[in-house]
Amino acid sequence: MSIIIRDAVSADIDTIHGFILALAEYERLAHAVKADRDMLQRYLFGTRPMAEVLIAEQDGKAVGFALFFHNFSTFEGRPGLYLEDLFVLPEARGAGAGKALLAGLARLAIERDCARLEWSVLDWNAPSIAFYRSIGARALDEWTVQRLDGAALQALAMRHQP
Repeated sequence: MSIIIRDAVSADIDTIHGFILALAEYERLAHAVKADRDMLQRYLFGTRPMAEVLIAEQDGKAVGFALFFHNFSTFEGRPGLYLEDLFVLPEARGAGAGKALLAGLARLAIERDCARLEWSVLDWNAPSIAFYRSIGARALDEWTVQRLDGAALQALAMRHQP
């Protein structure tokens, strides 16, 4: 029952979409999912990919995924990896897939000379927070996430146009 971590390929699009829907359900955000297979295909495997995905397989079956992309630290002067989503099917939890996905990301970060690996977690998700602490992750309590989207994003984009 070993876990294998591999890069996602275009043929994994249905699996990735399914994991996103399952994650949204777990996070009580199913109503917020707008991503469809075509969008994912374009942004993950198109001419200019915007993110990457690792797939965790156990006994030949996909049991989890990690979707990530590069960011950049001006203070470090080096890139980083930002983990947007990590999800393991409930029936596969506890077998090491989540830890294997994070270890795979850590290896990629080191191979790519990244200064760090970062992610966010919902404050009510105690099992995930405990898991992250168990692998040595620390909370950055002095930082809060800010978001600009929808009408506010559009309005700001329209200001100060050249």
